Amino acid sequence: MRKAWISAALAPALVLLAGPLWALRAPSTVVACSGFFAKDSSHLELVTAFNSKNITFADVEAADGTKVPASILFPNDPKRRLEVWWSDRTHRSDIHLIVIGGKSTWTAPDGLRLGQTLEQVEKLNHKPFKLKGFDKDRIATVSDWDGGALATLAGDCNAGLSLRTSIFSAEALASAFSADKEYSSSDPAIRAAKPTISEILIGY
Repeated sequence: MRKAWISAALAPALVLLAGPLWALRAPSTVVACSGFFAKDSSHLELVTAFNSKNITFADVEAADGTKVPASILFPNDPKRRLEVWWSDRTHRSDIHLIVIGGKSTWTAPDGLRLGQTLEQVEKLNHKPFKLKGFDKDRIATVSDWDGGALATLAGDCNAGLSLRTSIFSAEALASAFSADKEYSSSDPAIRAAKPTISEILIGY
């Protein structure tokens, strides 16, 4: 009788603990350059961490329009989608690139997230950085972290960013900026375009 009473008394506490304990075991939506996102990881390790039903292996489109085979986490959920490209495509091993794009809510190393502004990225970098002027798609890309905090990430990986503006037309941007020229993120003209992060590339 006493054991039954103790079990009944503890039951609510056990129910409350079950959630947090499960959450500790479940993978988070933060990319770290270690663990199953380490350079020497593999498709199999991702399957073990995220469950085979949440990952597929398919072709994705690279910036130049070519197709690249990649492991895709949560392919049917835009907010949780994540692409992992492999150096060894045959064995699906050794991470080459991790891509956060679209509507993904994944957080990259050091707190980088889609939708962040120039000012927010500068704060993470602890200083202004350099980027190439806007292309025909109104996208500027980071060209140099200029020795800031984002130049070296824990785990020996690198962060690349694309920032897109929707304020000015492509024609107006082309006349004001050269896609091949570097600009400082603190440049008033660049700030006036109010670009935000549209894609994050984490490479090894």
